Amino acid sequence: MNDAVINELQQMGGRVLQQLTYNPDEPLLFSSGLFLFLFLGFTFVYMLLQRQQTLRLLFVTCFSYYFYYKSSGLYFFLLAVVTVSDFLLARRISSAVRQWQRRFCLIASLVVDLGLLFYFKYTNFFAATWADIVGSNFQPYDIFLPVGISFFTFQSLSYTIDVYRRQMKPLRGLLDYAFYVSFFPQLVAGPIVRARDFVPQIRKPIIVTDRMFGRAVYLICAGLLKKCVISDYISLNFVDRIFDNPTLYSGVENLLGAYGYALQIYCDFSGYSDMAIGLALLLGFHFPQNFNAPYQSRSITEFWRRWHISLSTWIRNYIYISLGGNRHGRVRQYFNLIVTMLLGGLWHGASFNFVIWGGLHGMALAVHKLFSQQMLHRDRHYQSQGVRRFFAVLFTFHFVVFCWIFFRNTTLDASWTMVGRIFADFHPELLPQVLSGYRYVFILIVLGYAVHLLPLNAEERLSRFFARSGVLCCAVALAAVIYLVIQVKSSTIQPFIYFQF
Repeated sequence: MNDAVINELQQMGGRVLQQLTYNPDEPLLFSSGLFLFLFLGFTFVYMLLQRQQTLRLLFVTCFSYYFYYKSSGLYFFLLAVVTVSDFLLARRISSAVRQWQRRFCLIASLVVDLGLLFYFKYTNFFAATWADIVGSNFQPYDIFLPVGISFFTFQSLSYTIDVYRRQMKPLRGLLDYAFYVSFFPQLVAGPIVRARDFVPQIRKPIIVTDRMFGRAVYLICAGLLKKCVISDYISLNFVDRIFDNPTLYSGVENLLGAYGYALQIYCDFSGYSDMAIGLALLLGFHFPQNFNAPYQSRSITEFWRRWHISLSTWIRNYIYISLGGNRHGRVRQYFNLIVTMLLGGLWHGASFNFVIWGGLHGMALAVHKLFSQQMLHRDRHYQSQGVRRFFAVLFTFHFVVFCWIFFRNTTLDASWTMVGRIFADFHPELLPQVLSGYRYVFILIVLGYAVHLLPLNAEERLSRFFARSGVLCCAVALAAVIYLVIQVKSSTIQPFIYFQF
């Protein structure tokens, strides 16, 4: 073998190694070609180990840790710390005889999980806030936020809390628990799957029916289209430009940018959830639905039953109910709603913008319950119909879009500037020019909202169509979607929005 061939092989090996090692500028995404390549190899080994239960669990856990390494580098050890500590503490909670011992172990779990979350996510925020109060200069600490830390800490916490509440028994094996916490489809951006829903599936035989396969392919195709075709395109070509420099644009352009972001974040996050649920189905696991046409909601209460369902359910079960829920009178219930949503806003990011966003939603939830149940004496399950439904959906949607302005902007000044441009410098005469200049962006926006407004059973019909079509048809459909994604994708990687949370 001559030197030229050896050099070529060495360069090829170097390029392969570079692809397989952590690069902060190129996190491993479901929508990347590298993930497709790795998943094909993973699936081959996974099926070979179909009857070797323990080896299969170990293999999937190791792959999940590698997947997280490709997203956050050496910070994958945090995942191991949370996993081992909560596994041991949950066992101690279950075996403890005295209540104070059980409570002490639960507090220890909260300190470990929330302590890590606080350090990485909120240290600079609270330090900067304190510096502003005392009037000193503050230089942000060089703290890297590991991808998905909010999701796996919340998921692990739900386990220890459920064991403490005696709603489930602790797992006997660390491998099973590590598999649950690290399972790669939902590791970095949800859905947040509760242990008592997922654990019974871990050691069941792998069964992937035609219906499961068809639904999985449909969800993966839908997720890729939402994320890579709609969300990324309208973000790069319109939405980001508006939010980065709102003063350069008229009020009508700022309003269209807000509409665009409402669709962008929905397509981005629901697209990830669709792919996560689809990938899990291909492996024989069922995840709960995470989005259910949220912009069809007739009230802000209904919106939070449809948007990021796993997180809103987690917040309800472990924050709202822990604060007292609706058990201590109406005033206390409204207070609990506002506090819960303020904490939910802070969970999304260390910024007063997120606090305002959460506070607005909390106050809206309280006002809706007061108006609907106390003033109009409606049942909490009441749903408006006909013309009332149309205006209820319209009002709820625009309130949510208004709140997204604070969610998307990085500073309060930028948020108020954008609101000011919309209400004080609208210039509707510019609308035809804007629509013409960004015609492809608005074609996708209209298409995205039109699909979102389809009847809720349309997804089920499409899933059944894929299930009846057979493997070859599903493969062709997936290949066509991947080809379309390649044609429209940008040269730079566009991480999922919720990676930053």
